[in-house]
Parts: sequence; structure tokens; C-alpha cells
Amino acid sequence: MIIIFGIILIVIMLVSIHVRIVSQSRAYVIERLGAYIRTWDVGLNVLIPFIDRVAKVVSLKEQVIDFPPQPVITKDNVTMQIDSVIYFQITDPKLYTYGVENPLNAIENLTATTLRNIIGDMELDSTLTSRDVINTKMRIILDEATDPWGIKINRVELKNILPPRGIQDAMEKQMKAERERRESILIAEGQKRSSILIAEGEKESSILKAEGAKQASILKAEAQKEVAIKEAQGEAEAILSVQKAKAEAIILIREAKPNKEVLTIRGMEAFEKIADGKATKIIVPSNLQDLMTFSTLFEEGKKKEIKEEN
Repeated sequence: MIIIFGIILIVIMLVSIHVRIVSQSRAYVIERLGAYIRTWDVGLNVLIPFIDRVAKVVSLKEQVIDFPPQPVITKDNVTMQIDSVIYFQITDPKLYTYGVENPLNAIENLTATTLRNIIGDMELDSTLTSRDVINTKMRIILDEATDPWGIKINRVELKNILPPRGIQDAMEKQMKAERERRESILIAEGQKRSSILIAEGEKESSILKAEGAKQASILKAEAQKEVAIKEAQGEAEAILSVQKAKAEAIILIREAKPNKEVLTIRGMEAFEKIADGKATKIIVPSNLQDLMTFSTLFEEGKKKEIKEEN
């Protein structure tokens, strides 16, 4: 009974050792009698006792390696410290197992060598401003070199580029001077823009003032024109009224049919107005007889006025 129980226990142990369940994103490299026989994928798999063995368990997930800073020399003989990060994935477990001894160490050394070669062909300024170019070149070279190892290089990133302290100080001073220069340019541009706006404002103000003065002059001229027109119209109406009155007086005189004596008296009244001391010239009739008759009538008129007053 004890023997049977022992046999069952040994069988259970053998099954537990040689029956494997491969999980997702993993692969088992199996050897039989020291030679590669197959790669186990996801699922239940069984080893032949004492003949098969698991040579390597490989993770198929994307992995990240952060390498320490590496000293590199640029084309213009500046030594810098550069550390990089590699993102890779195992695509062939068999090649990864048998392709190279210690693959991670091989990738690290290959990365350092490739980085030195690329940086050695570049100057300091281009190195600091060409990270994308360096990353792309390194990824292509590393991916091609690690392909026989069953490794796919997905990304290469340079984390830090550290030039010597003296160069860093010089770069900081250069950046400070550049910022001060840009600040001066911005201030000058602002002052220029402000002066332009002020000049444009003064120009527009002058134009508006001139336009206002022009409109005021036009309105004033129109007003003066209207006043002159109205004055001329008034004077014309007055002259027309006087002429109408004179015409009406002549018509009335003609209708009254005055005799010679009445006309003579009206002439004497006109002569009296002319000779009142205000006129500078006196018109004397050429017919003296008419003048004597005119004088006699004038004296008789004066006498009649005196009698009427008494």
C-alpha cells in the first residue's frame, strides 16, 4: 500500500514538473537532449521527463533599458555626457536565446559605440539641436544590428546631453544676451509702433480739423451769399417801389392836367430845395425871361405864406 502511494506521489511530482502552462506574452524555448526542439506558445504543454528541458523563458512584451551616461566627443573636440533609453521587443525567442551571449549587455555596448560614431561627425551646436536626427539614426542602426538576435528596436531616446560646465556657463550667457537682445528689439518695435499710431492720430486729427474749417467756411460763405441775395432783393424791391411810385405820380399829374403856373410852382419848390445851402451846384435856366417869371412867382408865393401865417 505504501509502495502504491509512493508511486502515485512520484507521478504527481513528475506531472507537476513536466507539465507547464504558458501564459500570454511569454514563450518557452525547449531543448531535447541539449538541442533546440521547439518554442512553446500560450497553452498547456508537456515535457518528456529526463529528455526535454526549458532552456529559456522569454518575455514578448516591449522592454525598456535606461543606460548610464556615456562620454562622447563631438567633431569640434567637446566632451559631453549623454545617456540614452532603448525601447525594444523580442520577436524571435530562438534567436534571442542562441543569437548572442547576454543580449542586454550587447545592446548597451552597441548603443554606446553607435552614439560615439554619430556624435563624432557632428559639432556641439548641431548636437544640441538635432536630437530627433540622432534618435532616428541610432534606431535604424541598432535595429539592423540586433535583427539577427531576434530583437526589434522600436525607439531610441536621448535623455540628457550634458556639455562641460564651462560650455554650459558660456551657453547660459549667450542665451541671456539673446534674450536681452530680443527684449530690446521688442521695446524698440513697441516704441516705433506707438510713434506711428501717435503720428497717424495727429494726422487724422489735422485732417478732421481742416475738414471742419472747410465746412465752416462753406457754410459761412453760403450764409453771406444768402444775406447778399436778400439785401439785393430788398434793394431791388425798394427801387422798384420808388419807380412805381414815381410812375404813379407822373400818371396822376398827367391825369390832373396841371397848368403852366402849377408846374412853375413845383419847379420853384425843387429850386428851393436845391438852393438850401446843401447843394454845391445850382442850375440856372438858359431862358432869363423864364427865370424872371419864375422869380416873380416865387416872391408871390412867399408873400402868400407870410399872410397866411399872420
